Amino acid sequence: MFYCRYLDLSGCYFSGNIPTSFGRFRELETLILTENILISKVPAVLGNVTSLRTLELAYNPFSPSHFPPELGNLTNLESLWLSMCNLVGSIPQSTEKLSRLINFDVSNNGLIGTIPSVIFQLNNIVQVELYNNSLTGVLPMGWSNLTKLRRLDVSTNKLTGTIPDELCELSLESLNLFENQFDGLFPESIAKSPNLYEIKLFSNRFSGSLPSELGKNSALQYLDVSYNKFSGKIPQSLCEMGALEDLIMISNSFSGSIPASLGNCRSLLRVRFRANELFGEVPTEFWSLPQVYLLDLFGNAFSGNISHMISGAKNLSNLQISRNKFSGVIPSEIGKLKNLVEFSTSHNELTGEIPGTLLHLGQLGTLDLSFNELSGEIPLGIHTLKQLSELNLANNGFSGEIPDELGTLPVLNYLDLSGNYFSAEILLSLQSLKLNKLNLSNNRLSGMVPEFFDKSVYRNSFLGNPGLCQGVSGLCPAKGGRQHEGYLWALRAIYTIAGFVFLVGIAMFIWKYQKFKKIKKGITMTKWTSFHKLGFSEFEIPDGLDEANVIGNGASGRVYKAVLSNGEAVAVKKLWEKTVKDEIPYGDEFEIEVESLDKIRHKNIVRLWCCCDTGDSKLLVYEYMPNGKYAYTLHVNEKSDIYSFGVVILELVTGRRSVGPEFGEKDLATWVHTTLNEKGVDQLLDPNLNSSFKEHICKVLDVGLRCLNHIPANRPSMRRVVKMLQESVHYNVPGMGNKNGKLSPYFPKSV
Repeated sequence: MFYCRYLDLSGCYFSGNIPTSFGRFRELETLILTENILISKVPAVLGNVTSLRTLELAYNPFSPSHFPPELGNLTNLESLWLSMCNLVGSIPQSTEKLSRLINFDVSNNGLIGTIPSVIFQLNNIVQVELYNNSLTGVLPMGWSNLTKLRRLDVSTNKLTGTIPDELCELSLESLNLFENQFDGLFPESIAKSPNLYEIKLFSNRFSGSLPSELGKNSALQYLDVSYNKFSGKIPQSLCEMGALEDLIMISNSFSGSIPASLGNCRSLLRVRFRANELFGEVPTEFWSLPQVYLLDLFGNAFSGNISHMISGAKNLSNLQISRNKFSGVIPSEIGKLKNLVEFSTSHNELTGEIPGTLLHLGQLGTLDLSFNELSGEIPLGIHTLKQLSELNLANNGFSGEIPDELGTLPVLNYLDLSGNYFSAEILLSLQSLKLNKLNLSNNRLSGMVPEFFDKSVYRNSFLGNPGLCQGVSGLCPAKGGRQHEGYLWALRAIYTIAGFVFLVGIAMFIWKYQKFKKIKKGITMTKWTSFHKLGFSEFEIPDGLDEANVIGNGASGRVYKAVLSNGEAVAVKKLWEKTVKDEIPYGDEFEIEVESLDKIRHKNIVRLWCCCDTGDSKLLVYEYMPNGKYAYTLHVNEKSDIYSFGVVILELVTGRRSVGPEFGEKDLATWVHTTLNEKGVDQLLDPNLNSSFKEHICKVLDVGLRCLNHIPANRPSMRRVVKMLQESVHYNVPGMGNKNGKLSPYFPKSV
């Protein structure tokens, strides 16, 4: 046994300690114990196994312990993977002796202190992974010694200062510096790297311009510089090699126009120029990029028309061009975008009528044309938009009657037609909608308002319509002076009698109200976003946020079971204040990311009914799952949420619900494990899935199984899950080699 050379016990659910006898291996070259339930701490005796070339202990719930300095004795070591091993303290000086090390990964730990200069003694290093620790200080000088370094990830730390030129002069492939406090200019020299495919700098304080030749010398694929202070123009050369897929530049100060060269970048998938100072006309070809599924130009000063060439953007599902200066008509060609889920073009200068071709968009969920100069009537046939949940036509010049068929839209819950010239009476068919937002104010409506709308939620929905009367209190003139005075006398008498009762109960009310405020701190109904037709009003949600209704607590927040007036139960996740500030995306980003959940169409996925973003508090309202399933779904910590995501993956791959009579007393997860061991993978897969993609489907299944690890600490982070899913589909970047499920590209074993 002690003459073994290769030992891989990963994912075997071994528990307890690593035996001290492991230090007696004489010829062991590879030891892989990842994804088990090993506790205690990383044993120092492993430093005795000097023959080791690969040591991988990642994803074990070790007790908090320091990085063993004895590991510096492993002078033959080429790969050291200690991610999520609960390491604390600093990186030891003895690390400098690992001169043959190629991969150094101590990510997802609690390491503190600065990045030690000893790392610059590792002359053979190819990959350094230090992300998600608590490292401080600046990036030290000495990077020029690491001539073989290709991938560096120091993201999600507390690093400061500027980026050394010598680091960017290396032949880097991937550079991840996001979520730190870096500032200053970004070195021009990074553009010279011939193999650079990934740069992620978001959430720092960088300023100045991007390197003018970025993308000219390498096949750049991913660029995210969001939430910095960059300015200047967008470089012309970003897609010169034709490989760029993600171009994310949210919330900077970029100016100028979109480079014409990007109109030829047919590899683009996501483009986000939100909240910059860009202007001018969008290049015609840019509207028709065939692979783009997200085009976000929100909050700039773009002008000109929406090109009819947009019909070429066959993959487009999310078009956000609000708060610009676009003019002209809405092109009829938009009706050819069969995958379009959101079309938001508010606060522009668009004119003309709504083209009838928009009624061909069967997947459309959000249509926001507010604050333009549009006119005409709402086109007949709008009932065909069965997925439409939000319709906002406010502050235009629309006229005519409100079509009766609006009341037949099955999931519509946000309707704003205010500030137009709609006339005639309010249709009774609108009563059938479960609306959380209804605004028909400032039109030319007349007649009676149905009594159905005499509710507080609709209190301001009909103001500014002089012809409206009856049904809703406050809209009608008084009738008869004496009768009116009699009513006033009666009301005064009632109020006098009730005053005594009120005073008796005021003390208890204040006490309960103070408790209520503490529970609901920060929950002011500022912005509700609904994703399905609701049978309740969001204004009922706060009533369920009581300590007695708590069904789960965790690192990211608390979950309540709220029973509504109609008897329905929902699960409400309220995120902690720290989570809101540190982890939830900024501003509109929270809403955008949450809305992406609504695009997942599968019968087995638990519904997210709606969300609330108040700026200082976030609520997520889910379908309630009984039978104790919140231990694996909405119990709010990251690892149990990962379990829930793993169940979703299994449901998608197998085509089965998470619970069902075919499982007896088991659930889907247990059934999958049993069937996989006894009958093989072919008996698991949904027969409706295309068999030609079996290899990719099996990789996705493997990701799901990793998420279902019975030990929460051993489940991968969502960041790792996303990376593995990307790798399982089609990502094959030259020079990246085998990734082995790593969070950043993993070096090939042959290096």
